[in-house]
Amino acid sequence: MGRKFFVGGNWKCNGTNEEVKKIISTLNAGDVPSQDVVEVVVSPPFVFLPLTKGSLRSDFHVAAQNCWIKKGGAYTGEISAEMLVNLDIPWVILGHSERRLILGESNEFVGDKVAYALSQGLKVIACVGETLEQRESGSTLEVVAAQTKAIADRVSDWTNVVVAYEPVWAIGTGKVATPAQAQEVHAELRKWLHANISPEVAASTRIIYGGSVNGANCKELAAQADVDGFLVGGASLKPEFIDIIKSAEVKKSA
Repeated sequence: MGRKFFVGGNWKCNGTNEEVKKIISTLNAGDVPSQDVVEVVVSPPFVFLPLTKGSLRSDFHVAAQNCWIKKGGAYTGEISAEMLVNLDIPWVILGHSERRLILGESNEFVGDKVAYALSQGLKVIACVGETLEQRESGSTLEVVAAQTKAIADRVSDWTNVVVAYEPVWAIGTGKVATPAQAQEVHAELRKWLHANISPEVAASTRIIYGGSVNGANCKELAAQADVDGFLVGGASLKPEFIDIIKSAEVKKSA
């Protein structure tokens, strides 16, 4: 089964009204492969969701960077899945390492968030990944398997889930997992899905790579058999994001 290449742009906590308009203008003018070759989703901060949704080209979609674990209510500062659905935002990023590490979101908490968001009709980019200490101690696969299991324990339908493998040591550091390192973890994750969920889910679920992806390294990473796209951080704020989207052509011609 062919898995459509997926490129997500995580703008993180960046941007002003004017900067966001400029990014959108660059994206709208970009010459990129068609929707049958690549699915593109950009994720601005909450306050810029309506602006982005209202002015972004129709073949690109919009994601929130987080949402609450259950229905809204007395949860100051939180945004519920229902609110995102109400704004017609189709995607949400959950379990990003910055939230896991800085805000202490546990595997179980992330798993509950993913299940609730899916139950409300959102599509989810679910993030997993190990720290430098975990990689150096040889526990990478154990860590990402535990993170994935916490989602699998709560989710039965994986149709609307994209898994983003983001080695924490490579996020924003300029260090990138080599194509071989990325492929190794992606292949092991797919094996885990095959053994613990089903061969069908393993074959159809897109596993994307995040961690200092840029215009210079994206083609080589995209050529790896089990790398189905990217979750891009800093480079998604720059014109080179268009080049990263274009790396989908590598898969098309493979």
